[in-house]
Amino acid sequence: MSASVTSVAVAGASGRLGTLICEVVDSHPEFELVARLSSRSGEADGADAGIFVDVTTPEASPGLVERAVRRGQKVLVGTSGWSSERIAGLTDLVTEVEGAGVIVVPNFSLGSVLGTALAQIAAPYFDSIEVIEAHHQGKIDSPSGTAVRTAELMAEARERAGCGPVESPYADQRARGELVAGIPVHSLRLAGVVAKQEVRFGGAGEVLTVQHDTISGESYVAGIRAGLEAVRDAAGLTVGLNRVLGLGADL
Repeated sequence: MSASVTSVAVAGASGRLGTLICEVVDSHPEFELVARLSSRSGEADGADAGIFVDVTTPEASPGLVERAVRRGQKVLVGTSGWSSERIAGLTDLVTEVEGAGVIVVPNFSLGSVLGTALAQIAAPYFDSIEVIEAHHQGKIDSPSGTAVRTAELMAEARERAGCGPVESPYADQRARGELVAGIPVHSLRLAGVVAKQEVRFGGAGEVLTVQHDTISGESYVAGIRAGLEAVRDAAGLTVGLNRVLGLGADL
């Protein structure tokens, strides 16, 4: 392997996103795929790779990420389930381990990143906000990591603007969805769907909808490539594709 080529191990390589990431790595002249990891892989498998990519499950991800960080690998995380609480723990880990570099990407789609940014801008202007996200039937977790991150960022934007809590009547009823940062989030798992997110804002006499549809996995390719290139020299913890692309540190 050339000194200019960085080795990559992908955990969750057989999944939809993992398969796509492996294809991106294989087609990139600056990276070499040296390990395709699954639940049957041993702890030492992929340990020699310069970059460790985690696209596994919310249950497995934290342990895999911590192990990779502690053995000195740069880590790119595309697994759902990294809430603000988990991010806080990861921040402590990255601070503890000298030279650590981790990038967490809830969604590799540029359109999704921009949709979340627009939702964040709109959030302080509407007190009635709900999120509806839909994914294919094979997605294990709900709500999606993108929906969780969108809700958290909208809540932060409202707090900075001095707004009160979002109006979410009857939130104790199961059919009203799950409250994330005080915002109801509804999850659909349907055949024929790749990924979709709607953020609906209700106001006096009007409704604003910010919607993003993923039609195919091709929408993730540019973001995956950008994440790989950025994590190679990453220092500290970066959360969000927007920061990788320079679209704003607060999105």
